Amino acid sequence: MADDSNISVLDRYEARIAEGLIDADSAQAKAAARLDDLARRLANKNKGGWFSKPAPVHGLYMWGGVGRGKSMLMDLFFEAAPVTPKRRVHFHEFMGSVHDMLGEWRKLDASARKRSQWRVKGAGDDPIAPAAKRIASGASLLCFDEFQVTQIADAMILSRLFEALFDEGVTVVATSNRHPDDLYTDGINRPLFLPFVDILKANCDVFELTSDRDYRLDRLSEAPVWYAPLGPEADTALDKAWNRLTLGATPQHCTLKVKGRKLEVSREAAGTARFTFEELCARPLGARDYHTIGAHFHTVFLEGIPLLSPENRNEAARFVMLIDELYEAKVKLVASAAAEPDALYPSGDGSFEFQRTASRLHEMRSTEYFAEAHKQVTDV
Repeated sequence: MADDSNISVLDRYEARIAEGLIDADSAQAKAAARLDDLARRLANKNKGGWFSKPAPVHGLYMWGGVGRGKSMLMDLFFEAAPVTPKRRVHFHEFMGSVHDMLGEWRKLDASARKRSQWRVKGAGDDPIAPAAKRIASGASLLCFDEFQVTQIADAMILSRLFEALFDEGVTVVATSNRHPDDLYTDGINRPLFLPFVDILKANCDVFELTSDRDYRLDRLSEAPVWYAPLGPEADTALDKAWNRLTLGATPQHCTLKVKGRKLEVSREAAGTARFTFEELCARPLGARDYHTIGAHFHTVFLEGIPLLSPENRNEAARFVMLIDELYEAKVKLVASAAAEPDALYPSGDGSFEFQRTASRLHEMRSTEYFAEAHKQVTDV
């Protein structure tokens, strides 16, 4: 197999254009060049000599509107970055692991902490510095997809956590729909969060991906978003829609926190999450779970919606709650189903009430709905 470790981000980007996978975009090309500059600085990090500690490399915070190709560019950069070890992770997945580390450290007694390989002199009982040391040992480059802060538990520790990570020499690259100054807007105790913004901007260049084109909206508008009936043809169409809307970004695993519980998202990319009907509606989930999904993802794929009836009334009730929450958050829905919305719940108790949901499903396929901005909320 040929070694492609020296292929630049821009080269990889242009190769995708040549293959017809994406369209040329000057703003994306400019972003690729910025990422190449960062990759070169990372490659030169250790050239100061064996006995001198390498200076931390300034990272990059790339922000811009939904559907501009940020996650796709992050994919290309992560492949090209000449760094080991490195880690690419959804921001909420990362923060979930951080809280787990903090919990583990707090459970240790004083003797166990002294013996731990993650102990930090002078840290005392504070678990932040040991967690940062542990994270840095596994990744000198951290790449975050979908950087957003919605939960107060995260907001209150980010300043100290990231200050410790930068002290450990970690380089951070992040994509986000928001400028750093707009993170955690209207969040609880936001003034306590603001020092993190200063730390982030002091250690990462802020770059806006200024493309005027929303590729996600284009792709939503150019093809169906409801595939029925179920079968191989619908499965293939849904897979193609997924690749089209995520611009081929690599799917990641993500864990969301819902009132102390974990909600697993097995596939997400470019702000888009993919679920089966069984994952969301055949399990004991409720409005709070669906609200959290709607807050974190601007587009949701739902596979295999069956015909609904009194025989699967619990699943039907959860489906109704799910659609209500996605609708209120203006989340875009792409789905495969046994029938069109009006025929999805054909008869029996509950079929009359389902007409409201069918109406919403029709509206969620309209150009007007596609143009609605996704509603993000804090502290979900």
